[in-house]
Amino acid sequence: MKNIAYLILTAILALNLAHGQILPNFGGERAGLSALSFLKNDMSTRSLAMGGASVALSGDGYSSQNNPAALVDLENTTYTLSHLFLGGGVNQSFVAANYPLDDKVSTLSFSLNSLNSGEMEERTEFMPMGTGRQVFVTNLAVGATYSRQLSSLFSAGVTVKYVYEGIANYHNSTATVDVAFLYNTDYKDLKFAVMVQNFGGNSALNSNDDIPVTFNRNTGVELDANTVPTVFKLGMSITPYKTDMHSLTTSLQLNHPNDNAENYRLGVEYNLKDLFFARAGYRISVRHQHIPTFGFGVKARLGGLPFTIDYAANPTNFLGMQHGLGLQIELLSNNSR
Repeated sequence: MKNIAYLILTAILALNLAHGQILPNFGGERAGLSALSFLKNDMSTRSLAMGGASVALSGDGYSSQNNPAALVDLENTTYTLSHLFLGGGVNQSFVAANYPLDDKVSTLSFSLNSLNSGEMEERTEFMPMGTGRQVFVTNLAVGATYSRQLSSLFSAGVTVKYVYEGIANYHNSTATVDVAFLYNTDYKDLKFAVMVQNFGGNSALNSNDDIPVTFNRNTGVELDANTVPTVFKLGMSITPYKTDMHSLTTSLQLNHPNDNAENYRLGVEYNLKDLFFARAGYRISVRHQHIPTFGFGVKARLGGLPFTIDYAANPTNFLGMQHGLGLQIELLSNNSR
């Protein structure tokens, strides 16, 4: 117990030091400094319902996005699909295929994260009612993840992503890396995690075509380069109550983005016999998102295969209620860990 108390105290002190010294608070004036902001959207329905406090949770089919190191918790091949309704006709989808390897300590995952604006009518300052041309916004992130159990309590994971952005005739591409670590303890499933998400260089939109209107502009416009939305995450989770019928998991997370102020995430998940899940979360110091998130999950079998359906609601001040749906299917095998 002394060691556990020491770990908890160390984690609390680390959060305070990280927020007060290592991660100085520059405030919200950094907002809008990064591009490719679709990478910040939480495509894990479980995580979204818990306010994004997911870096230290146990692994599932969406862990390649939230913490690649947690993928080692998967015992069987798992496929996941989620869809996020962002509002205004903008939708984002995520699909992942996760394969535990034969060595029983490693997991390989492949993912695709895609955002599409749908068809939009092009407008200019001289033709505000529309030019008659339809344009689209398309964002893609293709990722490959490798996760490995380094010891009985410690695991690590890395994801490499190719990112593409297309806006009308303009396009942009770059690469990012996610690096994460997860430490488990033997006390009430207490976990500590750290992750650097979307680490990469600057990139800029470019095009071989001129913009439709060149009044008061030079032809061959070159846009400024912007960084990707890098986020440093530090978190912990614990299951303070657990019986054969019920369990309750809580999580706490600190986010330090390069394009906004530091913020905290709090999450809770109630588990009924591993068949029904109720979740809620709250974000501290996140502008225009002061209403708690919530959601639920149902686990059943489809043709003998375990599958889980999840729903999450993300209330916002200006974009209304954003909805997330998720589906996870597990293929049972004789090589389960």
